[in-house]
Amino acid sequence: MTTQPYHIPALLGQSLDALNIKPSGIYVDCTLGGGGHSGGVLKRLGEEGRLLSFDQDMDAIAHARSNPQLGEDPRLTLVHGNFRYLRNFLRYYGAEHVDGILADLGVSFHHFDDPGRGFSFRWEGPLDMRMNRDARRDATTLIAESSETEMADILYLYGELRQSRKIAAAIVKARSKEAITTAPQLLNVIKPHINPRQEKKELAQVFQALRIAVNNEIEALKQLLTQACEALKPGGRLAVITYHSLEDRLVKNFLKTGNLEGHEAKDFFGRNLSPFRLLTSKPIVPDAGEVERNPRSRSAKLRVGEKLTPDNENRMQQKGI
Repeated sequence: MTTQPYHIPALLGQSLDALNIKPSGIYVDCTLGGGGHSGGVLKRLGEEGRLLSFDQDMDAIAHARSNPQLGEDPRLTLVHGNFRYLRNFLRYYGAEHVDGILADLGVSFHHFDDPGRGFSFRWEGPLDMRMNRDARRDATTLIAESSETEMADILYLYGELRQSRKIAAAIVKARSKEAITTAPQLLNVIKPHINPRQEKKELAQVFQALRIAVNNEIEALKQLLTQACEALKPGGRLAVITYHSLEDRLVKNFLKTGNLEGHEAKDFFGRNLSPFRLLTSKPIVPDAGEVERNPRSRSAKLRVGEKLTPDNENRMQQKGI
């Protein structure tokens, strides 16, 4: 019997290179997952270096602790918490300013492949989808409590489904007769409104939308980006791997302009007032070899920015940005 890997990290070498790791630096892995990126950072750190790795899922923390290459490394601090509270945790652990921050926003294989977590339409499991199992609201609760309009918005904004209103109406009608608590129940409700020629893609979009809403992922990403800018030292790098257009657009706008809306401010001389120097005019994507080895990496996009020096920051402040 073949054992499924906990997770295979996407764009591993490219993201590590992007961080420009200093042997004595302090780094943050916002998304520990299976520990692939964290392990790669540790290999490039010297004895004086330090890494703080975050995950809100206790399964990931336990997995890392059981790995001798991670759990026994004195340079590594495992943080059981959501990266949306980055600054608070960094202060708590005495690392208020850091040299690099990495976030891989993909879902771990472990989540997709565990029927009990409810992340995939392939399994006959409960509709859970919580990254943090201590959170109150799971997908079952979301489906039960959302209005038809709210559900349609979730499916349209986070799943980019054109037929979002029809699917939402079908869900609301079905739940009035019986609670929708499992993946098979949900599939029976939504499949009549799915394009059969794109069935797998659109089913994945439905489950993606629900997962993003359950875990409040977009708001968490917004908070991470703004806090990362504050936490990085001048010259520090922010590297973010995204998997769908909504995430990618946020990251691109923030690194290019320094704000979440993408409003580009310039000084008197026409120079961009963003606190970052964008190092990737186009996102870095997996090559054909990586996609063949790891098909789940196919939609990964890596964007990287370097925080500018204090002189640039002072110029921004003088202009009221």
